[in-house]
Formats: sequence, C-alpha cells, structure tokens
Amino acid sequence: MVRAAYPIWIALIAAGVILVVLFVRGAAMKELTPADDQEYAHRRSQMVDRQIASRGVRDPSVLGAMRRIPRHRFVPEPYRDRAYDDCPLPIGEDQTISQPYIVALMTELLHLGRDARVLEIGTGSGYQAAVLAEIAAEVYSIEIVRVLGERARALLTELGYGNVQVRIGDGYRGWPEEAPFDAIIVTAAPPRVPQPLLDQLAPGGRLVIPVGDLSQQLEVYTRREGQTAGEASWDRDVVFAVRFVPMTGEAERE
Repeated sequence: MVRAAYPIWIALIAAGVILVVLFVRGAAMKELTPADDQEYAHRRSQMVDRQIASRGVRDPSVLGAMRRIPRHRFVPEPYRDRAYDDCPLPIGEDQTISQPYIVALMTELLHLGRDARVLEIGTGSGYQAAVLAEIAAEVYSIEIVRVLGERARALLTELGYGNVQVRIGDGYRGWPEEAPFDAIIVTAAPPRVPQPLLDQLAPGGRLVIPVGDLSQQLEVYTRREGQTAGEASWDRDVVFAVRFVPMTGEAERE
C-alpha cells in the first residue's frame, strides 16, 4: 500500500508545481484586456474634461489628441494605475512624464497646424511626441538618455506614429540639418534659452521652453516675420512658474 500511494503523492506534487509555474507565467505575461482598455478610456476622458479643458485649454486638436492617446502605455507598470492622475510620474533614469495639463498647455502654446514641422528636445517617455504627432505633419525628437530614447522609439513605432523620428543625443544645438521648424518644444529646463534653438525657428515659429535653475518659468518665444537669419529677433512671453527636470549635457556647462 505504501508503494501504491508513493507515485500518487509524487504525481500530486508534480501537478501542483505545474500549476504554480503556469500561474507565474500567466502573471508575467499579463496583457491588457478589453475591459482594461474601456476603463482607461473612461479615465482618459475624465482627465481631459476635469484637468485640461476645465483649466482653459481650448484647442480641439489638442483635446482630441489627449483623448485618443493611451497615456498608460507610456507609464512604467508600477505607476500605470496613476497614468491619468493630475501629476507628473517617474519613468526611470531620474526623469518624469509631465502632468497631463502641462503637456496639453505647452502643445496648445505651439499653435500647430496640420502641416507643421516640430522639434522636441527631451523625448522622455514619448508621450509628448505622440501628442505632437497626432496634430502636426512631422515630429523630430531628441533624447539624451539612450535607454529612454530607444524605449520611446520602439513604443511610438508600435503605436503607429510613423511621422516621428527619434534621435539619441544632446538636444542643446537642436537638429540643424532638418531646420527650420515651425515649432520647438523643450521638456527639460536649461538655465538660459539655447541660442541654436531660437535660430532654428522658421519666421513666425514658436519655441515653448521652461527656463531657470531653482526658480523656473515657462516661456514662449515667437520669431518675428520678414527678417533674414542675420537680423532675426523674437518676442518673449512668460506664462507662469513651473518645475521641470534640468536640461543635461551642454546646457549644464554654460
């Protein structure tokens, strides 16, 4: 009887091990379900209504982009349930994905048209680039942190944003071979506005950038029309105080 029971006992243990392995594999391979997608869509709609439109963002193209883009895909798994909260979130490498309202406001301040060519300095998670790509014709984005840039490039490709090009490198000097740009947006704060970015604006183009060290403010520079490169000038407007991660690379050596 003992020998008869022994293989049964082994079989039960083996079955248990298989179930545990399958459970662990299932947890590791968990994907979003249609119910998850529906819940995120509801939260995304609330985000736009309560956090963005209610604060004065009116551009229909910006609001539409924010409603369509699955922001949770750009947020690391530990923070995914907070993807639609009214705050920035960590994305690794001491960087953050900006608060949804700030993304929407900065995009609106660019005054983008459907044929616009946009330069973004600081790809980060890729979310801001996706918002730009929903509105503009071409987006050129530069990320100094390789792991973030490669991750963002892969996700943007997966989501079908073929009009975004991501370059790994220091964005201080912009992307001169693709200039001029109708709009430039910077998602990290240099102590002073990089002159190369101002120089790469097309006439009438707008640069939206946080500027400062401990004390930062969001600023908008508009290049005046009807001037050559040698005599270019810009109008400057201050929006309000902000807090962004500092711009690294050449900006730190100024």
